[in-house]
Amino acid sequence: MTPSLKTKAKAASERARSERRCVASGAALTPEEGLRFVMSPEGELAPDFTGKLPGRGAWLTPELSALEAALKKGAFARSFKRSVKAPDGLAAHIEAGLARQALSALGLARRSGDVAVGFEKARALLAEGAGGVLINAADGGEDGRRKLKSVAGDAAIVEAFAEAELAAALGRDEPTVHAVIRKGPAAQRFLKEARRLNGFRSGA
Repeated sequence: MTPSLKTKAKAASERARSERRCVASGAALTPEEGLRFVMSPEGELAPDFTGKLPGRGAWLTPELSALEAALKKGAFARSFKRSVKAPDGLAAHIEAGLARQALSALGLARRSGDVAVGFEKARALLAEGAGGVLINAADGGEDGRRKLKSVAGDAAIVEAFAEAELAAALGRDEPTVHAVIRKGPAAQRFLKEARRLNGFRSGA
């Protein structure tokens, strides 16, 4: 086997090891794309938002429709090879947990110095071409959102959180309407979590 073929074979093998299968659809998922579930000692289904809880795991495409399908056809029970009980309010719990994960990633980005907060600072970072993610409050004014989008370039745009939620995540007392995360690992971490949340909210 030539070196190039060996490299391709190794890459394919690594991808296969990192892939999981959605219990609802059978679609291939990476750990970054999917949502892992574990089972409590009482037999209750529990989302593992960080993917680090011990025990056997089952993976799901993070969409409400996928969750409903998996529960309806007993996909989790088949995966765990035993009866599984879905707690009341599971969907709401998942949505809230995914939101917490995204806001936590935003807070980590702020502490690492990778976030520009406020309209002027956000616009300046975007104008430099250094913005990785533009975050606009869902309840913020349309004019400011429109102006920042016009200079966002290739930055991803997230409008999933209210002003108060952004302020809390960023450690600010006043409502926060606009923020930009600088291109790099912090932006990618936040975007991964925001995409999972958006998928769950929109994938009905």
